[in-house]
Amino acid sequence: MDARTEKQKMLAGEPYHAGDPEIVADQARAADWMARFNPSRILSRPERRALLQEGLGEVGEGSVIRPPFHCDYGTNIRLGRNVFLNYNCVILDVVAVTVGDDTQIGPGVQILTADHPRDPAERATGIEWGHPVTIGRNVWIGGGAIILPGVTIGDDAIIGAGSVVTRDVAPGATVVGNPARPR
Repeated sequence: MDARTEKQKMLAGEPYHAGDPEIVADQARAADWMARFNPSRILSRPERRALLQEGLGEVGEGSVIRPPFHCDYGTNIRLGRNVFLNYNCVILDVVAVTVGDDTQIGPGVQILTADHPRDPAERATGIEWGHPVTIGRNVWIGGGAIILPGVTIGDDAIIGAGSVVTRDVAPGATVVGNPARPR
């Protein structure tokens, strides 16, 4: 019998039940944080930075997120230095999402770590899991792109606007389309 909590299983990228009370409480905390962060354009830069540091796992110097911004937990997101996320980004961070220094992320980008069973009967049980997403340094992700669970994007890569990234992207590569392919 597995004595780990559902949250411990979640963070390990193993099947877990998202309705677990500890997980639901963490999601509620994130929702409360977003309710404060998303209207923060009226705050000073230091006040917005303090809010980012409160809600996210790590925020490098000079990093900026333009609200509105949405995430599952926030605490599993790590931003390097000088990272920029434009308006309306969504990060489903059931496991780690790491973004390297000097990366630029366009408006409406979705970074997804959550995954679900393909079998409908298993999916109906409420079980899910996550696969980490790693984005290297100096990456440019165009507006509306979708990064799927488990993807690693190498340093200096470019993801075209509207692309759906289903596989790893090599350092320095440019990928476009659905599914995203090298250009």
